[in-house]
Amino acid sequence: MIDPLEIKGKAEKAVLIGLITDRQDADQVKEYLDELEFLASTADISTMKRFVQRLHKPDGRTYVGSGKLAEVKAWMQEHGADCVIFDDELSPSQQRNLEKDLACPVLDRPRLILDIFARRARTSHAKTQVELAQYEYMLPRLTKLWTHLERQRGGTGTRGGAGEKEIETDRRLVRDRIALLKDQLRQIDRQMATQRSNRGRMIRVALVGYTNVGKSTLMNLLSKSDVFAENKLFATLDTTVRKVVLGNLPFLLSDTVGFIRKLPTQLIESFKSTLDETREADLLLHVVDISHHNFEEQYQTVQQTLNEIGAGDRPVIVVFNKVDAYRPAPHDPDDLAPKRTDQYTLAELQASWMARMGEDCIFVSAAQRINSDGLRKMLYHRVKALHMARYPYESDLLYKDEYLEGEN
Repeated sequence: MIDPLEIKGKAEKAVLIGLITDRQDADQVKEYLDELEFLASTADISTMKRFVQRLHKPDGRTYVGSGKLAEVKAWMQEHGADCVIFDDELSPSQQRNLEKDLACPVLDRPRLILDIFARRARTSHAKTQVELAQYEYMLPRLTKLWTHLERQRGGTGTRGGAGEKEIETDRRLVRDRIALLKDQLRQIDRQMATQRSNRGRMIRVALVGYTNVGKSTLMNLLSKSDVFAENKLFATLDTTVRKVVLGNLPFLLSDTVGFIRKLPTQLIESFKSTLDETREADLLLHVVDISHHNFEEQYQTVQQTLNEIGAGDRPVIVVFNKVDAYRPAPHDPDDLAPKRTDQYTLAELQASWMARMGEDCIFVSAAQRINSDGLRKMLYHRVKALHMARYPYESDLLYKDEYLEGEN
């Protein structure tokens, strides 16, 4: 049987397609396509051109209109593009129709993210999680992926009798594989739950945030470790846990997988045990890339995802990272229109967010170690308060706050 996790015709040059609809305007589509191009680059696919169409809603047959589809096909034939990547999830029928009309591989955003996760997975746990998500994504798309599936399989002992199509047999095999992977993940979940329970009485802090905001760099700064960090999306898939000691106050710090817009639902379910680190944390450090021009939407995306996985009620410190890279967009003083968020100075952003969140936010640069002392002090006080609330009889054993003065 052909491996369903293998896509034929691996593409290297792609065309990106997005839609301006009643639910997303032109600026949002440009932002989403920028991110889609970064995703494609992470998967070693170069972007040749973008196409954008304005529709009230996606076309039920081919996502875009027939005229736009003909324009895309003609451009690809002229310039030699290998595949098309759509910014939204395509239904199996849409994907089948598009591949038939365009005569080339067609990917959507969830499939591209799944491919990146498959490349990034290193441990058996992560590989099992990604494999499950891939099988669940591909199950309704088997007819388009495998060319041999329309043949009839006959003979004694085949379910459905002599007239059973091979596609039905393969679907059963995939469902069996999904069931096996889910059982393996349940066993892994129990093992990881035991590991978490064996970590003792220390306070647990989890780094969360949008992908590529600098969580791993911040992890290295606080824990003085060497966690892999790279300027690509989803550099971290497996949860990394390190013991951190501030003064004489120890706690556990975990670095988790980053979130992203339109994250495939299959991945959220498959990575349940990884996300348990976030759900069970005593404190969240929500890292935000302040240098990104649309950081507020990324912040909201993470908050929404935290609510979806049941971690929205956790205490949180918002860490605005990469202050060294922040550059406000130009603003004409004669323009009567109010400033956009990306046109505020860093001081204006600091004042507005600190007024909104008080002592629950801080501005730093993990790479340049800007305000690292301030972050350590804030983290120390929050962890100390959590520890004292849980173990009040040990309060006299904690070091005084002055030990942090002058620490680098």
